[in-house]
Amino acid sequence: MDKKEIFKISILFTLLIFSIFLIVFSSKLIVHTCNDETLYGECSKIKPYYCSDGSLIENASFCRCSTFSKLESNKCISDYQINPKEIALNYTLRGEKNQIHFTVYQKLYSYLSEIPRYNQYDPDEESILLNFKLKSLDNQEQRELLLPLVIMIQNLTSDKDDQARIAVSIIQNIPFGNSNKKIKFGGVSLDYFRYPYEVLYDMKGVCGEKSELLAFLLRELGYGSAFIYYPLENHEALGIQCPLKNSLNNSGYCFIETTGPSIISDYKTEYLGVEQLSSNPEIISLEGNSTFGKSNFYEYRDFKILDTIRFRMRNYGTINFIQHLQFQELKRKYGLDEFTAYIF
Repeated sequence: MDKKEIFKISILFTLLIFSIFLIVFSSKLIVHTCNDETLYGECSKIKPYYCSDGSLIENASFCRCSTFSKLESNKCISDYQINPKEIALNYTLRGEKNQIHFTVYQKLYSYLSEIPRYNQYDPDEESILLNFKLKSLDNQEQRELLLPLVIMIQNLTSDKDDQARIAVSIIQNIPFGNSNKKIKFGGVSLDYFRYPYEVLYDMKGVCGEKSELLAFLLRELGYGSAFIYYPLENHEALGIQCPLKNSLNNSGYCFIETTGPSIISDYKTEYLGVEQLSSNPEIISLEGNSTFGKSNFYEYRDFKILDTIRFRMRNYGTINFIQHLQFQELKRKYGLDEFTAYIF
């Protein structure tokens, strides 16, 4: 073997050793986290969850419990976890239908139902409702038993926007329904307004109730959100923080219809009796930092396609073949069930 061959072999061997070194070194630089950004082997901010091989699991002995539950057999148990009931929460993500099976408890449901819905210092019904909504979002007994649902959503995907999409679809697929209860305030009978947990337990809710439940989930997932209220139509939706150019009235929030399956940012849904929402909405911002749709806001593009289809249908009474195919794909992708998208 001559010197040139020995030199070539030495170079190849050196390159091989260097490549192995780079692979080993770079692997040590990779930071492994669960889908809530908790490091492997550490406790989540949500007690008692622990990051294990990419999944958040209960580890109460190591991560401890919150002040609203107690340690029992490596689990955190709330005093309100009595009389369990299993519910199935449906959602659609890019055309794929799935379910989350979740446990709700009758004792917490009963406790929340007995909390007064008003404050004697509130000047009017709108103020009563707003103050109640903001207060109910922060109820710690409720939060304790809703957080496992947040964990379930986070364990499904590492994509934060997909976590938000799943949360939105879950709420949209909870049936619309009024409560039969009434409350008395100053001699006036008012509609009973459910806590977010009560909506899950009843598996039904009206626009404001479902919007509040979604606001809870998005806040815990880290997203900024806002209540969007249309006074003339007496309708409430939720906004999710999104790029300004895509937002409703340049508010920084994209419209989410919560009463039924709909595309995020579609504020032109047609409603029974009022057609499209036309009044100037009141927007009440809630806390949260993450912005939805910064990288791939495909919902906004799909909303524009659907809006074009609606326009042609309203003005010509028919759509062309391409638009028919587009609409069928949108129905499949978002679980839409009616062409006119009426909300009852």
